[in-house]
Amino acid sequence: MPTSMRAVELVRFGGADTAFSTRERPQPVPGPGEVLVRVMATSVNPLDLQTRRGDYRDQVTLPAVIGSDVSGVVVATGPGADDFQPGDEVWYLAPAFTGHGTYAEFHVVDQALVARKPAHLSHAEAAGLALVGVTVWEALVERAAVQAGERVLVHGGAGGVGSIAVQIAKALGAEVITTARARDHEFVTELGADTAIDFSAGDYAPQIRAMGGVDVVLDTVGGDTLSRSPEILADRGRVVSIVDIAEPQNLLAAWGVNATYHFVFVSPGRAKLEALGRLVDRGSLRPVIGAVLPLNDIAQAHTLLEGGSTAGGHKRPRGKIAIAVQ
Repeated sequence: MPTSMRAVELVRFGGADTAFSTRERPQPVPGPGEVLVRVMATSVNPLDLQTRRGDYRDQVTLPAVIGSDVSGVVVATGPGADDFQPGDEVWYLAPAFTGHGTYAEFHVVDQALVARKPAHLSHAEAAGLALVGVTVWEALVERAAVQAGERVLVHGGAGGVGSIAVQIAKALGAEVITTARARDHEFVTELGADTAIDFSAGDYAPQIRAMGGVDVVLDTVGGDTLSRSPEILADRGRVVSIVDIAEPQNLLAAWGVNATYHFVFVSPGRAKLEALGRLVDRGSLRPVIGAVLPLNDIAQAHTLLEGGSTAGGHKRPRGKIAIAVQ
């Protein structure tokens, strides 16, 4: 087995074109309770963009390897790591801000965070599902406690998180409304949305109020979503946000509908991955991979996710951007 590995390091905060450098690093060695995984695929997420820009510079020491998603193959285990054997195909969500992220050929992780990869998923699909899937599970199941028959609004249903949220909300038995541009309405309907509203064509709130409001709002877009949610919430409705609050918002209207707000910064865990895997096996959940780029093209992947275009003219795709490492 090699003693070094290729990794993409974040060497400076700022724009994608100058932030990264591909370098050789020592291959990590698994400690007690840890497994060494050959990373077959990872993906890029909004958290990666925020980290690269310097939003969390107090928690990141440069140079650092960032990235959270892994789908790969166990190649070695540390003392006491008996849950897996070399050759097992696994997937997981790595802890954030360690400096030893997943933009690399190998990664070491506590076996308690690892699950066996669903056989129905490719490595790119599994890597594209880990962070967003666990985030949505925590948001809709553990925080909002969505029940069958409730009405759920997913903001941004054509995005990486939204496309998973629509599917999971539907699998929970909810009636699903989502906001998406008109060109994406057929796409989100195929994912399971019962109603799609073109947010760019006018105010979404009157349409939802005419339907009787919603029990749960999942905010994946930010802006004024938090302050406007009381306009469309049923009494005792819940709002779950996975977006940083850029500036203070007036939430006084939330008292009028007895609203509950949850803010999610997700925590890794095997149980959540296994729950997602069961939905995959049932055919109720499938990650949407819009593009797969090689590890050396991390900067291009960041540019695409930010809504820009690459030198080749490629623009941000629907769903997730996966990175093929091996």
